[in-house]
Amino acid sequence: MSQATTQVAEPAASPGAAAPDAAPRLPSFAAALRVWLKIGLLSFGGPAGQIALLHREVVDDRRWVSDARFLHALNFCTLLPGPEAQQLATYLGWLMHGVRGGIAAGVLFVLPGMAVMLGLSVLYATLGTVPVVAALFFGLKCAVLVLVVEALLRVARRALKTRAAWALAATAFAALYLLGVPFPVVVLAAALLGYSLPGAFRGSGHGAAKDGPPALLDAVLAADPGRPTRLAASAWRAGWVAVALWLLPVAALMLAGAGVFADIAWFFSKMAVVTVGGAYAVLAYVAQEAVAGYGWLTPDQMLVGLGLAETTPGPLILVLQFVGFLAGHGQGGIAWGIAASVLTVWVTFAPCFAFIFLGAPYVERLHANRALTGALAAVTAAVVGVIANLALWFGLRVLFAEIDRMAIGPVALDMPAPASLDPLALGLAALAAFCLFRLRLGLLRTLGVTALVGLVAKLSFG
Repeated sequence: MSQATTQVAEPAASPGAAAPDAAPRLPSFAAALRVWLKIGLLSFGGPAGQIALLHREVVDDRRWVSDARFLHALNFCTLLPGPEAQQLATYLGWLMHGVRGGIAAGVLFVLPGMAVMLGLSVLYATLGTVPVVAALFFGLKCAVLVLVVEALLRVARRALKTRAAWALAATAFAALYLLGVPFPVVVLAAALLGYSLPGAFRGSGHGAAKDGPPALLDAVLAADPGRPTRLAASAWRAGWVAVALWLLPVAALMLAGAGVFADIAWFFSKMAVVTVGGAYAVLAYVAQEAVAGYGWLTPDQMLVGLGLAETTPGPLILVLQFVGFLAGHGQGGIAWGIAASVLTVWVTFAPCFAFIFLGAPYVERLHANRALTGALAAVTAAVVGVIANLALWFGLRVLFAEIDRMAIGPVALDMPAPASLDPLALGLAALAAFCLFRLRLGLLRTLGVTALVGLVAKLSFG
């Protein structure tokens, strides 16, 4: 799909460069803003669905970014603490339009979900569960299951081009699903394997560009190879500013003895640097500390927050916003809850911008490094197993009301109770699959149809 491309949002080329009207041009900043906002509004489905949406928008539909460069950035973001999809958007935004592009992409990825989660938190605190909202998000949740499956197929087609890549993906899935190996261990092992055997994984789609004309960003970098170096200095400055904006308020609140706000700032700052592998990697710890340690909410309320985060746009880690809201609400009512909610989001996501702006300039230099590229490509193969694990985990909980954990020695399996199958959830998931794969209605229409049918069905039949 061809898109209007009018300007490059960076300084003019040096004398002797190609004439401006002959050089490839990136999309305008305004055009990019519209796309980042669209992604933020539609970023349902956790990291798998969000990465699939990003890929569809910037690689498949617009050809702004090549497959190889997208995967290179994704591999780096997967290794970082925090929500990898939001950090990937920040990375791509920075590559296209510098620091302002990274800030815009990262903020717009979070802002719609933050607004929705804040509104739902206020509704929950004042009115309890809202049937209409629950019914609407039920349909979205069923459609999201299909989006995760589509993401699995899409990433697997591009990442698994060698037997070693297939084997690594299967091993990663088994390690996560059957043995409960921590996600960081899986990623680190994959990176070490790829570093040691780069030739086994470079054929997995990481090194070679897609057939056809180059993506816009690749064409721009080929015509102006010094661009990443020029972008690096401002990125590093922005990264250290992000560190200051993150840590200084935390230190001020703690020194002032600001009660629940100091506790929130410190606790969620710790979460921001240990969430390697996404929200699921630390939810058990968050639930334990927030429920048993601080007494901010009950176990049932923690599950409500997780359900809201799974069925609203934005990173799943926004469940922490719900926890922060209830912590503040319990101490001082709605106003305190809103302030605590904003503080939670601030200390959760400010580090994400710091990690990208400080690290991305270095990672951009690794495209030609065979061993490091092999390590990142192996991580991509392992991510296929991670997405498969997420798809199975999410699918069982969407379709079945009861899940039992069966342990056989070191192996543990999630076993659904067949009688707890939800026929409506199964029907809505099938409808979403029909709309997406057969009718090819696209993401927005598929979500809209499934949400509307789910709303009507839930309100009609309960």
